[in-house]
Amino acid sequence: MFARMSEEPSTKDRLVTAATRLFRQRGYDGTGLSEILAEAGVPKGSLYHHFPDGKADLACAAADWTAAEIVRVIDDSFRAAPDWRHGATTFCYKMAKLFDILESADACPIFGLLFEGPDQDRFRGHAAAAFNRIIAGTARHGEALGMTPEAAHEAAETFMIGFQGSWTLARMRRSSGVLRSLPSRLYGPTQR
Repeated sequence: MFARMSEEPSTKDRLVTAATRLFRQRGYDGTGLSEILAEAGVPKGSLYHHFPDGKADLACAAADWTAAEIVRVIDDSFRAAPDWRHGATTFCYKMAKLFDILESADACPIFGLLFEGPDQDRFRGHAAAAFNRIIAGTARHGEALGMTPEAAHEAAETFMIGFQGSWTLARMRRSSGVLRSLPSRLYGPTQR
C-alpha cells in the first residue's frame, strides 16, 4: 500500500494514513473531513476521487490498512519463533513498544473506528472481515508450527481475544505492561 521509502507516498496513501491516525485519536465522529484533508495535505476532490463515499470509505480503508499492518507485525513476530508462545510474546512486546510510542494510549483503530459512524451494519461487517484476516494470519503461523488447522484457528482467536482485551486494559491503566504480561496470563509463567 505504501510507496517505496525513496518515493513520496501517493495521495491515496496520505489520505489513509492521516485518517487512520486521526480516527484512532479522535474516533470516527470526532474527526472531520477538513482535518483529514489538512493532515494529508490534499484537496477535497482527491478524497472523493479515491473514496467516492467519502468518510465512510476512508474509515474502511483505514481499518484495512491497520489490519494489514497488524498482520505484518504478526508475521515478523512468528517468522523465527520456535513455538507459539515465543511468537505471541514477541508480538505482545512489539505492540507494547508501539503503545509506548503512541504516548496517548489510543483506541484500537479497527474496533474504535468501525463500531461508530452512520452505517453500523457496513462498518460491523468490515470490522469482522478485518479481524478475520488478523486471526487467519495468526493461525497460519500456528499451522506452520505444527498445529492442526482447527487448533491453530482456536489458538489464534483466543490470542486475539486476549490481545484486544489487554489493549483496552492497557489504555485504561495507561501502561504497556499489561500487553507484555499477556503471554504469561494466557499460557502460564515461563519455564526456566
